[in-house]
Amino acid sequence: MASLLEAIEIKRKMFFEFEDAPYHCLDVEVSKPTARGGQTLVRIKMRNMLTQAVFDRTFKAGEKFREPDLAYVWATYLYADASGFNFMDQQTFDTISLPAAIVGDDRFLLVDNLLIQIHTYNDKPLGIVFPPHVEIAVKSTEAGARGDTASGSVTKVATLETGMEIRVPLFIKEGEKIKVHTETREFAGRA
Repeated sequence: MASLLEAIEIKRKMFFEFEDAPYHCLDVEVSKPTARGGQTLVRIKMRNMLTQAVFDRTFKAGEKFREPDLAYVWATYLYADASGFNFMDQQTFDTISLPAAIVGDDRFLLVDNLLIQIHTYNDKPLGIVFPPHVEIAVKSTEAGARGDTASGSVTKVATLETGMEIRVPLFIKEGEKIKVHTETREFAGRA
């Protein structure tokens, strides 16, 4: 049996089960009472991991939640086709296919042989967990003009091999590999 969590114990980035669905805590705020006999309230900004819906909910500090039956499967990205995005399970070497609806905009971070984790709930894939940075090659970018730094414009737009467009420093050239921060989708340095 999964252990129980009290609302007051839930922290940012934790997972809990509410109304028979897994949730991810995005933010938490605790309101302590100022008057005697008042109850401590916990306001949680949470994401339903099945529907991806995000909303705020307020709970009493003592309300209990189960820990969800979440598991991670280490997998390597192989390719995308009409059926979806295909990964190889690193333990069983089986192919795991995720539909485009689950992958969503994360497809712009997928490069060949990228090692990721696939979140599963009751053996059903929910989403992808990326490493902090991904190395992606720059497909095209405009040349930085001399003197651009004086005007305060020290970045330029680059299109990466995955189709994502991000802002990069002027010294980045086409064909160069860069690191992209997976949470903010921003330039994080040269690879």
